[in-house]
Amino acid sequence: MIPLLAAVGAITIAVLLWRALGAQRVSVPQRRPAVAPDDDPEFLRKLSEQQRNRPTDDNDS
Repeated sequence: MIPLLAAVGAITIAVLLWRALGAQRVSVPQRRPAVAPDDDPEFLRKLSEQQRNRPTDDNDS
């Protein structure tokens, strides 16, 4: 009975120490939520640059 209590105590202490000291190191990387293209500032910036760099055709009368 004493070895069982010692094992449960050791596991409890190990879990508490891991939570206190090691939980910050084992973190899931933050993912950006999915953004529609028309709401994505990076996409809009690229689109604006493409329109500025596109040659204009002034012969469309």
